[in-house]
Amino acid sequence: MADKARVAARFVILSLLRWLPAARRKALERWLRGREEYKKLQRADWVLMSWGKSGRTWLRVMLSRAYTQLGNLPASELLDFDNLKAQHRQLPAVFFTHNNYLRDYTGNWQSKAHFAGRRMVLLVRDPRDVAVSQFFQWQYRMRPRKKFINDYPADGSDVDVWQFVQDPAVGVPRIVDYFNDWAASRDQLDDLLVVRYEDMRADPGAVLKRILDFTGTAVSEAQVAEAVQFAAYDNMKKMEQEQYFKGSGARVKPGDKDNPASFKVRKAKVGGYREHFDDAQCAVLDAMVAKLDPQFGYGQVPEQAPA
Repeated sequence: MADKARVAARFVILSLLRWLPAARRKALERWLRGREEYKKLQRADWVLMSWGKSGRTWLRVMLSRAYTQLGNLPASELLDFDNLKAQHRQLPAVFFTHNNYLRDYTGNWQSKAHFAGRRMVLLVRDPRDVAVSQFFQWQYRMRPRKKFINDYPADGSDVDVWQFVQDPAVGVPRIVDYFNDWAASRDQLDDLLVVRYEDMRADPGAVLKRILDFTGTAVSEAQVAEAVQFAAYDNMKKMEQEQYFKGSGARVKPGDKDNPASFKVRKAKVGGYREHFDDAQCAVLDAMVAKLDPQFGYGQVPEQAPA
């Protein structure tokens, strides 16, 4: 309830200050969102960091099912920070963030000091696949307000997927910079586990078990297997269509039930970006990704894998 009250207060403040210039209102809203996130960070048991469209919702569903089994809670409960912990004290509060608004509040633009002492999982995905998926998120699911405060192309802009993925502010170059910044900051972080989306696709059970072990939750092989099966692609699509998860809002809900491109769970392919571009365009994207720190393992052109 406290989190909902803070969100409500933010909307009241912003509505009262509508007279401010757009740039000032944007800066204020980002600062207020950052303050809300910072308060959550202080109460979190561990942090899941990612760029948008990196497979976080899939991982969230797997984690949710693992935790609901441990707490004997309904499978329709979706992990949302501390909602499961409120029902079973042994379950963790997990803070999901992109480190976006937090920096507006803390002022740590070049530093990760606000994460010092925190146990963190960094989820990464091939920037080429991320950028394409983010394009569909921007086109069909992202609210105009979020586009404005996060410097995406304005609502209604005539931007195609190729223009989008090349955009230095939101496309592949920006995602590469984001990952490189985390690679350069590893010595500032006490407890960091890097997880690749592609490895989750190859062996979701092994990656889920690794995350749960790292974050201090003991689970059985059977519980891991159930969580993986529960979050399987076809079941995720079905649950999104039926709006299965209680209180999830727009998080696992299609923007338009009649438009497959508007679903949160869309294709889930590895290397699927190549379906949208010709060889010359793919070569341009490959050159962008070649600037990525090699520890992430995205220098090679990925082979497509079935969803």
